[in-house]
Amino acid sequence: MPRRRRFYIKTYGCQMNEYDSSRLADLLVDRQGLERADAPEDADVLLLNTCSIREKAQEKVFSELGRWREIKMQRPEVLIGVGGCVASQEGDQLRLRAPFVDLVFGPQTLHRVPDMLATAGSGTPCIDVSFPEIEKFDCLPEPSVRGPRAFLSIMEGCSKFCSFCVVPYTRGQEVNRPFDDVIAEAVHLAERGVRELVLLGQNVNAYRGQRHDGAMTDFAGLLSYISEIDGIDRIRYTTSHPLEFSDRLIEAHADLPKLAAHAHLPVQSGSDRVLAAMKRGYTVDGYRMIIARLRAACPQISVSSDFIVSFPGESDRDFSDTLAFVKDVGFDYSFSFLYSARAGTPAAEFVDDTPREVKLERLERLQAVIAAQGAAISRAMVGTRQRILVEGPARRHDGNLCGRTENNRMVNFASSDLSLVGQFVDVMVTDVLANSLRGTFVSGAAGTADTRCEKDAGRD
Repeated sequence: MPRRRRFYIKTYGCQMNEYDSSRLADLLVDRQGLERADAPEDADVLLLNTCSIREKAQEKVFSELGRWREIKMQRPEVLIGVGGCVASQEGDQLRLRAPFVDLVFGPQTLHRVPDMLATAGSGTPCIDVSFPEIEKFDCLPEPSVRGPRAFLSIMEGCSKFCSFCVVPYTRGQEVNRPFDDVIAEAVHLAERGVRELVLLGQNVNAYRGQRHDGAMTDFAGLLSYISEIDGIDRIRYTTSHPLEFSDRLIEAHADLPKLAAHAHLPVQSGSDRVLAAMKRGYTVDGYRMIIARLRAACPQISVSSDFIVSFPGESDRDFSDTLAFVKDVGFDYSFSFLYSARAGTPAAEFVDDTPREVKLERLERLQAVIAAQGAAISRAMVGTRQRILVEGPARRHDGNLCGRTENNRMVNFASSDLSLVGQFVDVMVTDVLANSLRGTFVSGAAGTADTRCEKDAGRD
């Protein structure tokens, strides 16, 4: 009996890409009968899901394609496809740079990959980077479940058009999934053992979903409905935008026990002048006010963020303002990157005359401050009792299980009891490691995890 064809997917970039890759895998297994391969060398179909937010991420794509080219030279029947944001941005040009690529598809056309593979298999390259809005969700099978934690995409694209960002051009403008479809997928996941749900969108808190009766539900309303689903005991979301952080969303953090006491809210800069050039639409004081109200509603909340360092025209004063702002707000772990010009964005035309050594020095200083703040928060957790969702065996610690805290830190604790996987348990944090925490098992917990902020969750 001949072996079934196998596929291998390599994913770069954000959690939206991770979600898209998982759904593409579901499609290939369910509709095409393909099997997963553990390594690219074992696959008949190689698919690369890409990110173009920064130049470095984009160059990784072509480096990987160079390695895959060697596989295709040895086995010409292997089909290679490139999807995601690089595919959407490059289109026909991608095949000029990598002519051995057989198909090119965008974030909104991954559901067409089976038909594209059939065309490519006949020897005709296939390119489809169109924007058919929400069509892909209607064409995908029900999502498979691979653990107690799952992503759920509730919207596509972005309509903010920040001057530095390529997303509106690669993923299109904002399109919301219908409310009923989102709820149906959440229920499906809960029925299959998912306990923690992470809602995804480029500007996830901008969600406005139409219901079957024609009424619209905002993001806070969606959170409220999902919190009523039996089995879903913790809800997270990413990535939010300050302009869409409504009063109702702040109230949700106070009122919904299942909503994690954590918010990832990208600010990008602590300088009003730079924020204006970025076309972010808010001021530093406006952002501060959101954080103050969030902390008043939910005192235990942790806040992480994103920062772009050395945006064109950023002065020493602008950067100093950012450092002061970071220290003042007290961010938890955050992501920071050097500005990377993306073709087709307004900022790509801005004068950028800051020496690279200055840019790197600024990035190092900012990351040192952020790391110190995150480490201090971790150290303050030692000796506290934390409720975690056990996700499975720890990767690098034999005889340990691992799970996430409310503020999204991974905790490893000694146990080989796999019946705890998918359960919320209490652990006492005992030590801080480089990228995680260590704890000791305190008690198992059945039923809903109560993480209401007013109850001072996480303290002894």
